Amino acid sequence: MPWSRRHTAWSAVALTAVCLAAVANTLVALTPGPSPAPVATSSASATATASTTPSATATAGAVQGVLRVYSNNIENLVTNEGGLRCSGVSPADHLASMLVDAEGRKGTDGVKAPDLLLLQQVSGSEQAEEYAAALAKRFGYPKGTYQSIMVWTDPEPWGAKHDCRDGSLGRLKATQTNAIIFNTRTLELTRVAAYWPAGWLRPGTAYAAGRGCTAYEPPSNDADPARANKWKRTSPVAAQFVVRGTDVTVFASSMHLPRQNRDNPCAGERDPGIDDTGIGFGVDATRLLQESRVRVIGVDANRPKIADDALAMFGATSLGNTRTLHRSKIDYLFVRGDVRASAIDHTVEGTLSNHRALYSFIDYSVS
Repeated sequence: MPWSRRHTAWSAVALTAVCLAAVANTLVALTPGPSPAPVATSSASATATASTTPSATATAGAVQGVLRVYSNNIENLVTNEGGLRCSGVSPADHLASMLVDAEGRKGTDGVKAPDLLLLQQVSGSEQAEEYAAALAKRFGYPKGTYQSIMVWTDPEPWGAKHDCRDGSLGRLKATQTNAIIFNTRTLELTRVAAYWPAGWLRPGTAYAAGRGCTAYEPPSNDADPARANKWKRTSPVAAQFVVRGTDVTVFASSMHLPRQNRDNPCAGERDPGIDDTGIGFGVDATRLLQESRVRVIGVDANRPKIADDALAMFGATSLGNTRTLHRSKIDYLFVRGDVRASAIDHTVEGTLSNHRALYSFIDYSVS
């Protein structure tokens, strides 16, 4: 649980995921503001001391392997079917609908355990841990092999039915945050980036080429009391990892930008975002991003037609051009790394979410 609402918080179990010497050097102090730095959470049975790398193959003088990364807005594991009809989705069923093999096929023996999942619209730590437990069970690993990082472990609800006649599903969708789930068998968490807010254009404000943008957090949050906590679903999360047994560093981030980003991109105070996309990074996250060899950023941008090279300044390219929500592509996976070709355009049709998942298999080598 968070130590306080204004300081970095780590669960006791998460501390075991990083050696104590490293923790002493990597705990992040929060910039003063209304919210905590991201929280690392995990099951009490986490196997943090595991040092195996199942996806890596030793060769003469080198270690070679592949990182398997997925990004998806899981919609709180609730699908909206129209007409207030909604269906709940189990973590196991969602995983079965998203994970693919090297040829982009589901349900084959070639489907391997993912290393990173960049998830948007997670209900909180309980749902994240259920999801992580389902991942471990699917691949025969001990419970706790997968751990989660998020900004809000228990976000306050906003809204009411969320277009669901079933009140229990509407309530599930009322609490929203973003998360990174990682495989402790292959990745060691080295640092969680300090909190930074998303941006938005507050209703009634002139856009003025981005000069009207502000940070999406109190006091610049929704005026409607029923939506006062909606801003929390847009709080980004980012962290740095190292591939176990190597010196390969990996930056990962999960973002969910406000709906206003479709017409008026904002990343913060007077800031339209990188390349006018609404995408932005805090100072600490930017430093981790620049220091990492492999970089993966999963974004539900709520904005179509973001250029593949929008994050070229960080060496990252957006993968896939297939629509991800209805008739639009508003979800993006930016990657810097040696990306394997995809037979399905890095986009998974039939994902059990209103959003189609994106994925990337990234080769790495160390001399």
